[in-house]
Amino acid sequence: VLASNNTPLTSEKQVLQTNLQTTTAEKDELAQTVDVASTFSASNIAITPVNEKRNGKEKTTSTAKRVDKLVVSFDVENRVARSGPADLYVIVTGPDGKVISDASGNTLSTRNDGDRPYTYKTTIQYEQGTRKSIQVPMRQEHFQTGDYKIEIYQNGFKIAEGVRSLKKGGLFG
Repeated sequence: VLASNNTPLTSEKQVLQTNLQTTTAEKDELAQTVDVASTFSASNIAITPVNEKRNGKEKTTSTAKRVDKLVVSFDVENRVARSGPADLYVIVTGPDGKVISDASGNTLSTRNDGDRPYTYKTTIQYEQGTRKSIQVPMRQEHFQTGDYKIEIYQNGFKIAEGVRSLKKGGLFG
């Protein structure tokens, strides 16, 4: 009698285990989809080279030797992302093709481009469903003549990029 009762219970247990595995796989897939969907979108990207005067005033310039900092500004928003802290990474590549970064060798693990050194990391307080304006100043001792490529990453994805050219300057520059 016990053996005959045990057979249907064993088959029910197998069905329940299969259902549990399927449900767990679907849950993981949905969590991955929500994670990707919560990546910010960036807009209104501007890269402004700034010359800081002695009196504290700032002036926009495109002459490399006069630039004291590059100010990267942009807006981020997302309807899915929850409110709270979010990390944004800025990668600045100089005209020589090298990423401008400090000696600490910090790297960012991206989802599509592998591990990349980054120039600047900032943590913002994001409020769900709103657009947030961000400004990141990037200082360096000497800016070279040429194109600076700026890439912005969040959640392991590149959400924006832009290029700013700095010219030589002088009378015939």
